[in-house]
Amino acid sequence: MQYRYIGKTGLRVTPIGLGTMSFGSWSSEAEAFKIMDKAYERGINFFDTAELYPVPPDVKHAGITETIIGKWLKNKPRESVILASKVAGAANGWFVPPIRHGYTAIDSFHIKKAIEGSLKRLQSDYIDLYQMHWPDAVVPIEESLRAFDELVKEGKVRYIGTSNDTAYGLTKANETSKRLGIARFESIQNNFSLNNTRFLDELANVCKREQISLLPYSPLAGGVLSGKYNGEFYPQNARYSDYVMSKSVRLNSQAARFVNEKTLKATARYLDIAKKLEISPVTLAVAYTKQFDFVASTIIGARNIEQMDASLAALDVTLSQETMSEIKAVQQEIMYPMG
Repeated sequence: MQYRYIGKTGLRVTPIGLGTMSFGSWSSEAEAFKIMDKAYERGINFFDTAELYPVPPDVKHAGITETIIGKWLKNKPRESVILASKVAGAANGWFVPPIRHGYTAIDSFHIKKAIEGSLKRLQSDYIDLYQMHWPDAVVPIEESLRAFDELVKEGKVRYIGTSNDTAYGLTKANETSKRLGIARFESIQNNFSLNNTRFLDELANVCKREQISLLPYSPLAGGVLSGKYNGEFYPQNARYSDYVMSKSVRLNSQAARFVNEKTLKATARYLDIAKKLEISPVTLAVAYTKQFDFVASTIIGARNIEQMDASLAALDVTLSQETMSEIKAVQQEIMYPMG
């Protein structure tokens, strides 16, 4: 197993990490245990969760994922797992989290309340990487970073990171940490896949110059790159099949962004490339995201244990320059299929 470091930290992680957002909703506790056991036995040491999980978020289930992980982690050596979690982002943007009565903010109060809850559910006295789930457009970043820094000084958190952030947001936070002499965001967890390469436009440059690591999530573009939507536009037991039937405008818009004429056209091309390589399209998609030097660990997910094999197979796959050129040709022909 080859390992990579997150940012400038001592966190040495496997190039693939396990995402857990389905645990407690699409995946039962028993299935979640099987998924985590399989990842752990394969050598995966990086596990990512959030106080908001599972998805789709709702007030009755928020926090269940961390509780499930805590039960599983209790029977493992704590230091053998690099555990990441997130404080829910602010309720002043595109989404109101169904926790703390919908008044979340990335301020000192909410950061401290969130960490207390996460540590209790995870049955751990520390979290290795604590991330801001998405930015706060109102609270000054100075206040947010000072609160995160206090958690580091208290030993409740080893390092901090951000997610769903912009080049401006990451740069401003990084420069603020330098000016104040406090803990900085060592990682950024953003959507990145064959169908969504916007990270390469600006954020990749920030990461490379400042030695901040990307932790890509949704390397399968929400499952679209498996090809299952190409065979049947909205197959059963698939995320966007559920989302398109939802009464939530936000979930409807996500379905339209991930499953549309351009994403399916691009996916069809990637299916051909995977076939030529004699690998699963899932393996191709995961392998692509781990090709880049600014990536520390690609976060995969699964509803059941059977879905894991193709993703884990990417641990042993490095795409050739010829294949990367073929992929780039598709991306230049079908630009930004997810918008």
